[in-house]
Amino acid sequence: MKLVRLALLILPFFAVNAHAAGVLGTASTFAVLAASTATNTGATVLYGDLGLYPGTSITGFPPGIVNDGVIHTTDAVALQAQADALTAYNYLASLPPNQNLTGQDLGGLTLTPGVYKFDSSAQLTGTLTLDFQGLSNVMVVIQIGSTLTTASASSVVEINPGQNDQVFFQVGSSATLGTTTAFQGHIIALASITLNNSATIKCGSALALNGAVTMDTNVINEFAGAVDFSNYHGTLTGTTAGLTLKGSTLFSVAGYAGGGAIIGANLGSVAFTTGALTSGSLAAGGTFAAGGSFTIVTNGTGGLPNGPIFTGSFDGPVTWTLLTLADGTHIYTLSGTESGTWVTGATVTGVSVQLTVSTGKGFYKGSTRISSGDTEITGVPCN
Repeated sequence: MKLVRLALLILPFFAVNAHAAGVLGTASTFAVLAASTATNTGATVLYGDLGLYPGTSITGFPPGIVNDGVIHTTDAVALQAQADALTAYNYLASLPPNQNLTGQDLGGLTLTPGVYKFDSSAQLTGTLTLDFQGLSNVMVVIQIGSTLTTASASSVVEINPGQNDQVFFQVGSSATLGTTTAFQGHIIALASITLNNSATIKCGSALALNGAVTMDTNVINEFAGAVDFSNYHGTLTGTTAGLTLKGSTLFSVAGYAGGGAIIGANLGSVAFTTGALTSGSLAAGGTFAAGGSFTIVTNGTGGLPNGPIFTGSFDGPVTWTLLTLADGTHIYTLSGTESGTWVTGATVTGVSVQLTVSTGKGFYKGSTRISSGDTEITGVPCN
């Protein structure tokens, strides 16, 4: 039986041999944690807990929604989370920096795993790129002496992610995300955190140790559309024109439109096609061009739509590598990122797609086909 495993990963950024729960402790379950007040205006959606300690006023929920979490107002859980967030703040602040970026704008920079320091304030205008170089269990830490501010429509994006990678912004006073900022990572601010209209945090959180968290129609800790699939059957074919996954049967979807897991015998299908082979070969490994298509279709079961719920394409080169074991087993790994749009109108960018194929024979161009007896797609949460 041939096994094909596909993981749609929305992975954040992390430090050497550390996981978010290991750094944040009990605060790792919180999308938002405030000290004085937590206030919201508009249709904010949180994926994770909402907490407040020692303040007593959480307002704006509803209309705000807390998915996959609990609201903790001045209780023992919020108290412990604040203590753990403070421990994390002090730990991150104590790390020796690899590079001092004081005076530079984060926009336009590409940072690899490590610790980066701003003696005073930090500004993000444009796009900050985090390149994880395929490494797992590593982190990017940005130490900021005073304020963190992002301009409208700024973004933090990752490329070449591994697994269990994380990013932390340790902020010496307050953090402010400008309108429509697409942020990633955990913000731990000594004072307050403000998310202006339509700012988002993917794979992260907003943790304020002494002040307020103020929200306005935000999405916090969403992991790339909250995609989660498992146990489908399908086929993978390949030519120099590209790789194609088709004929799959979808068995579960989690997080669609902010909902919980929906499980059924046959919910729909997943299919994708890469761009054309640009270097190497199907048999020995190579690179495919950006483009192609990526589609998720559901059939109306479990309250899901009857038709496509996600359409997108690969937004960068797709790598195809080969590992040959001593027993002759060929293990191929496809890695790339895709972007697209949910039927709800929500868009996602830079979602990591990984596909592993194990077969007794090599993968050759032409009519060679690898079929999955049992195929599993697993969506991996950010932390």
